[in-house]
Amino acid sequence: MIHYNYIVIEGNIGAGKTSLATMIAEEYNAKLILEQFEENSFLPKFYKDPDKYAFPLELSFLAERYQQLKTQLITQDLFKDFVIADYFIDKSLIFAQNNLQSDEYSLYTKLFNIINPTLPKPELLVYLYVTIDRLKNNIKHRGRSYEQDIKSEYLEKIQAGYFEYIKHLPETKILIIDTNPIDFVNDNRGYKLLTDIIFKEYTKGIHRISL
Repeated sequence: MIHYNYIVIEGNIGAGKTSLATMIAEEYNAKLILEQFEENSFLPKFYKDPDKYAFPLELSFLAERYQQLKTQLITQDLFKDFVIADYFIDKSLIFAQNNLQSDEYSLYTKLFNIINPTLPKPELLVYLYVTIDRLKNNIKHRGRSYEQDIKSEYLEKIQAGYFEYIKHLPETKILIIDTNPIDFVNDNRGYKLLTDIIFKEYTKGIHRISL
């Protein structure tokens, strides 16, 4: 029995968020919301010149995420049992804090705080913890050209940003799952182990789980 109406899968770049959300949606008859990042024309430009393109990139991501979630979460699908997304809109703050200058980030947070309260909040947030080395290997193998030069230091900052932000969500059920020992994409046993953990009942707060 599924205990949730809205679940979010989160993690660093290359953690497997989209793969897991898609697999769960297919098996458990869930409405799937995937971030449309590949359509963002600023992303390749940002990786080449982050100082110039960070602010328009983060603003465009925020607008796209908000519009998509506003539309998809309000529109009910009577033939689906719950909603699962491969991103949490709050990730916008995590990336913006790492990528923007202080005055830009101040303006950005004001905009975020205006729109964020209008969106439904997930009942369960699943964070896939993956080591930096494995993230880089995943990024290399999925072959997006604009991601190939991402530095380990950048991934470390994003990971740290997630952990710091998650600590301040006491009213949310949060699972931090160390998925390094398994390959849930190619090994059904690993995937089954992961979903068994996700669909247990949990109290509010942070639950750290090693597989």
